[in-house]
Amino acid sequence: MVNFILLQAQGSGGQSWGMMVMMVLIFGVMYFFMIRPQQKKQKDEIKWRDTLKTGDKVVTAGGLHGSVVGVDGDKIVLSVDNGVRLTFNKMSISQEFTAKFYGESIKLDKK
Repeated sequence: MVNFILLQAQGSGGQSWGMMVMMVLIFGVMYFFMIRPQQKKQKDEIKWRDTLKTGDKVVTAGGLHGSVVGVDGDKIVLSVDNGVRLTFNKMSISQEFTAKFYGESIKLDKK
């Protein structure tokens, strides 16, 4: 009886190899469906921030809406009201707020 139990314990080594292969496959699927698209999205956002120019309407990460009036390196100046200009880091700009991005469903100020 003891020999039978010991022989069963030796035979379980093949299962651990299969488990290792399964873990590698799961990690590969997670990489291609979750991590890789997120990295691509981050690269696209950085590229978009580098193309900001005067007159673009944007929204900051804090929810402040404004128009770009100046770009200087990694800083951007937004006009949020008549004569009110605020300086932000480019990384705090979260999205574009223009009719071409949102379609005709929004009404932009014509100032």
